[in-house]
Amino acid sequence: MPIKNKKLTIVTMAAFLISTIVITVPEGICLTIQEEREMSSEFMAVVRAQFPLIEDPVINDYVNRVGKRILAAIPPQPFDYQFHVLREDVYNAFATPAGHIFFNSGLFAALDSEDELAGIIGHEIAHVVCRHISDRIESSKKIGMATLAGMVAGVLLGAGGAGAAASAVTVGSVAAGQTAALAYSRDNEMQADQLGLEYLALAGYSGEGLLTSLKKIRSKQWYGSEQIPTYLTTHPASEARMSTIDNWLHQNRSKSVKKFGEVGGFDLAHTRLIALYTDEKLALKRFKTDLEASPESPLANYGYALALTRVDQWHNAAVHMKRAIEGNAMTTSMLQDLGIIYFHDGQYEKAMEALSASSSEKDPESKLYLGRTQMELGRMAEAIDTFENLVRYNEGFTQAYYYLGESSGRLGDMFSAHYNLGRFYRQKGDLKNAGFHLNRALKLAVEDSQKQMVELQLKTLGSQKEKKSGAG
Repeated sequence: MPIKNKKLTIVTMAAFLISTIVITVPEGICLTIQEEREMSSEFMAVVRAQFPLIEDPVINDYVNRVGKRILAAIPPQPFDYQFHVLREDVYNAFATPAGHIFFNSGLFAALDSEDELAGIIGHEIAHVVCRHISDRIESSKKIGMATLAGMVAGVLLGAGGAGAAASAVTVGSVAAGQTAALAYSRDNEMQADQLGLEYLALAGYSGEGLLTSLKKIRSKQWYGSEQIPTYLTTHPASEARMSTIDNWLHQNRSKSVKKFGEVGGFDLAHTRLIALYTDEKLALKRFKTDLEASPESPLANYGYALALTRVDQWHNAAVHMKRAIEGNAMTTSMLQDLGIIYFHDGQYEKAMEALSASSSEKDPESKLYLGRTQMELGRMAEAIDTFENLVRYNEGFTQAYYYLGESSGRLGDMFSAHYNLGRFYRQKGDLKNAGFHLNRALKLAVEDSQKQMVELQLKTLGSQKEKKSGAG
């Protein structure tokens, strides 16, 4: 997906700052484990609010399974590692304090195997274990964790005033004589390479993926600073570094390293990422070409079906998704996709059959479409039960409250209708409509428990209003 030069500059600048901002303090003092956790929490709050995270259960589950497999092979860690995919067509991956590791969709799309993905993840885990990030964001008595995290995240996101304010703080710090390094040091990179390769071997990966992925990133470098892959600015892929990795691999190939099978799912997640989260026209062209070369290929049909959903060609998408399922034993997620496609194509009975057989608590979207299909078929009581289970396990899945309210209203339960519509609008940030529906629900409440539920929502709504007026 093409991006503007300005955006690339922001992301590149952010990648520098995420590992480079240093506050002047006595030498040798860095973030404590608790401070790192606090900073990470503040950082993630900004990321989730403003950055294009890919919230796709198939992709996220796969990346996290690879990451967890590597973590399972190394000593216990003080952080709960989480792995995320950003919708950014930039060759980059980076780690933040307290074990949040981000992988850009552009880099993921360019990889060809689980071994390559694991290679990058293992390297990033090593940076966190060695605390290379926290060593560069040193603690300060004058700057709290929330402020410091907001400053770093603000520059990373480049979001409106937050980005400008963060830039001003950073420039002011540099002008005041506070130091900043532009990238991981050579020693940092060598240590992360060596430790990462050892982690990969313990987890049953060859380690070859780290070298091939770095070569792939290196080959992407063109003339002109704005075209240099972001990963090279923060993780320099020098010839000497790649030579050292190659030598390590050569020396350790003959050793008996216990090999494991892949965690499985690279092709499915990779195809899905390209079909749904890269440039729409390029995705359609790519999978159409793949189908012309191999009409029966399950992955080509799967990718083309998903790409077709982006241009609302639901009937044609159903045809190709069925072909993908017929030729693939791993059909659960494909069945969910087929059910959603049938729903949009107006084939509700077929949607019901596919979604009933495949929807799971891990995929709230499939549950949402199961409930919506039940509504279209007039099965309101079943729909309410589906939506209630959905919000029970996925409290933050905002859209579900709208349909729970709508289905309750159709059955004549006006208290539940207004209460859940109020929750929907509150989570969306539409405070006026939230207040309207919650106050109507309060008037309709009969039992004390109902009144308490609404009053709790109104209290939360009041806090949101105060926060909004204070920010304004």
